Amino acid sequence: MDEQKNQDSLPGELHYDQLPIVKKIVKGHGGHHGGAWKVAYADFVTAMMALFIVLWVLAQNEEVKESVAGYFKDPVGFSTKGKNILEGTSPQLIDLKMQEEMQQMEMEKQELEKMGEKLMEELSDDTGIMNLSDQVKIEIVKEGLRIELIDSANDIFFEVGTSELKHEARRLIQKIGFELAKMKNKIIVEGHTDSRQYGNDGSGYSNFELSADRANSAKRALVTGGVSEKQIDEVRGFADTRLRDPKDPFSFLNRRISITVRYSTL
Repeated sequence: MDEQKNQDSLPGELHYDQLPIVKKIVKGHGGHHGGAWKVAYADFVTAMMALFIVLWVLAQNEEVKESVAGYFKDPVGFSTKGKNILEGTSPQLIDLKMQEEMQQMEMEKQELEKMGEKLMEELSDDTGIMNLSDQVKIEIVKEGLRIELIDSANDIFFEVGTSELKHEARRLIQKIGFELAKMKNKIIVEGHTDSRQYGNDGSGYSNFELSADRANSAKRALVTGGVSEKQIDEVRGFADTRLRDPKDPFSFLNRRISITVRYSTL
């Protein structure tokens, strides 16, 4: 029988009972070695990002909220109109805002000019300080309305080298303070000296300390006149670094107190 089976088989052929059996083992991806957790983590991060965006939008003003709503209503047309919270304000809105600010500043400038004219009239009419009114210069500058109290050859505001205001000078500044107290604008007080130096190398008391002390003396007189302490924005001492008369650093014109009423828009 075996011989017959062998004779029926062709040379090179394998009989069915001689075929090799191949086993394929398929490795599953489960447990902590799988990738399902990555999908869940990505969903979690996306949800957290969305939550933070919602919280940020809720904390913004109405203009930003309207801009966000406008984007989702019309994402395509949004770039050509309205405000883009990622790129800032559209050119049209920027121009409009600048025009409004310029108009507001111009109106405020006119009000400050009127206030300066009124102040000069009142200082000139006050018999107690009218001899000092010629030392007061009022002008509109970049920051607002500047009132400068310029000293004279007779040292009418301070004794040389001191920060103690003379009686008439204190009364003058109090008068100014009474008028400025009627406004809500912030105030900057500056002190300036001439170039006469103290007898040290700058490590001791110098013109910087003197100019700052004089500015503080003027600030206290303004407050006594009615200006609120909260209305004072800055008190500066510039020494002789900003001379009014650069050609003559020792001129009394360089000894001055400057009171600036700032624009409310700045």
